[in-house]
Amino acid sequence: MRALGDTLVIATHNAGKLREIGALLAPYGVTVTSAGELGLEEPEETEETFAGNARIKAHHAARESGLPALSDDSGIEVDALDGQPGVHTADWAETPAGRDFPMAMEKVWQRLEEKGAPEPRTARFRCTLCVAWPDGEDALFEGKVEGRVVWPMRGDRGFGFDPVFLPAGETETFGEMDPAKKHGMSHRADAFRKFVAAFFDG
Repeated sequence: MRALGDTLVIATHNAGKLREIGALLAPYGVTVTSAGELGLEEPEETEETFAGNARIKAHHAARESGLPALSDDSGIEVDALDGQPGVHTADWAETPAGRDFPMAMEKVWQRLEEKGAPEPRTARFRCTLCVAWPDGEDALFEGKVEGRVVWPMRGDRGFGFDPVFLPAGETETFGEMDPAKKHGMSHRADAFRKFVAAFFDG
């Protein structure tokens, strides 16, 4: 795998995601900045796969900044809803006033109820990381964590759909779980382990 260099652009305008990824990369001596800090526009995500949208974001940030860029596209797939919301996870939370994830979680549960979906209502979080270089080369790393959707929402830690996601074999949702434990087993952690193995462990 080619070298990353010492500065990496995180293709996000989300300060929380920048902090989380920055902390994961800190032990490897990589300095991170973000597309938001560099004033780059957010490209339109037009693909129907996590990999496709991750590529759009990473290539855009790499081209515009002239530096290697890392993007992440992630979401929750609910089996009884044919894998929805999937790549549209954030869209389900969109309102004129911004993203409302409690509303989105309620929408998922209502659809499961309308379908009479049997328990356990299995689901998984997926994450695809894409590293892109300014010359157009890229590399993908995919992670996932299996579990099920529970109701009512539980816990106020985490973000997004964490309060209704119970990982397989656990008694706490990602919304209740200690963040350090969640970060050790999450879909993003799974993808990051593969990313670190490719660039730093060789």
